[in-house]
Amino acid sequence: MVYTIREVVSFLDSIAPPAYQESYDNAQLITGDPNTKVKGILCSLDATEAVVDEAISLGCNLIVAHHPIVFKGLKSFTGKNYVERTIIKAIKNDIGIFAIHTNLDHVAHGVNKKIADKIGLKNTKILSPKKGILNKLSTFVPSAAVEQVMTALFDAGAGKIGDYSGCSFMSEGSGTFTPSEKANPTIGKRNKPEKALETKIEVMFPSFLESQIITALKNAHPYEEVAYYIHQLENENQEVGAGMVGELSTALDEKDFLAHLKSSMNLQVIKHTTLINKPIKKVAICGGAGIFLLNAAKKSRAEIFITADVKYHEFFDADNQIVICDIGHYESEIFTKELLLELLSQKFTNIALYFTKIVTNPITYL
Repeated sequence: MVYTIREVVSFLDSIAPPAYQESYDNAQLITGDPNTKVKGILCSLDATEAVVDEAISLGCNLIVAHHPIVFKGLKSFTGKNYVERTIIKAIKNDIGIFAIHTNLDHVAHGVNKKIADKIGLKNTKILSPKKGILNKLSTFVPSAAVEQVMTALFDAGAGKIGDYSGCSFMSEGSGTFTPSEKANPTIGKRNKPEKALETKIEVMFPSFLESQIITALKNAHPYEEVAYYIHQLENENQEVGAGMVGELSTALDEKDFLAHLKSSMNLQVIKHTTLINKPIKKVAICGGAGIFLLNAAKKSRAEIFITADVKYHEFFDADNQIVICDIGHYESEIFTKELLLELLSQKFTNIALYFTKIVTNPITYL
């Protein structure tokens, strides 16, 4: 089977919905015709000129990168900086560039889960779950049609809570209505009051799915006019959010854990705060710049918080309550390219998949 860039993007969007990216982000198809047939995919942390050259040499016409090469609007394409040069080279060589950034950071099976797996953490969960991204649908269905409506809603993405699917609440009651002369009622007759046995169905769903949930409801519901209500929930979505926290199978001495961290993440250096003489059992992590999660890490009662891009004064905020480790932005997220290849290989078994051998880290150590 031959796949298009659009189909690859659609699959990745189902893994990490674009609605979960931060407002400043630019996770999307940045270059390339969505209808182009995919010859090969190169997975990378960054999309740079060297990575585009590598894609060309491998016969790949799609780069799937974690970091967007374009964050801000470009007003000219003259090659005056590395961003413009990369975009120009990609367009000239018909290379698509797709970025899957903070949306992949925010899903439970994303970037931070990959880090947790490399370190060997168990019982992982989102460190700071997002609020305000869940809705509840309430609708009223004649009893004979409950199964078909429920099936349609579940197929559209409703009713999933953590590791459970098909979640709903139902209650029985009576619905009243009077069809007009122009109506075509499923139950009852025109101009005559009707009372029908109905089931109230309530299901939760991710807010970004609202349009397809409502379409599924209306297509499956037997009534000419469908009564329903949508409520935005303040519940935390435990499957979506920033950072991750997990546990080691066996507690380690702080220095032993740092040695394990350095080995498992292939680090040259670790910057960290003063050790606090506590065994390391619970570990909080956030790939990339994650110091904004320090309070959440403390609240989780983790003994250590692993992230990157920590500023000098922010190290003081450990305040002898937790050990802060800055392992470097590139180093914390480099295994994302392996994650991307693993995800793509689940679906696209007949497309050549590679992860880049180019070291895109702009920082070197003496």
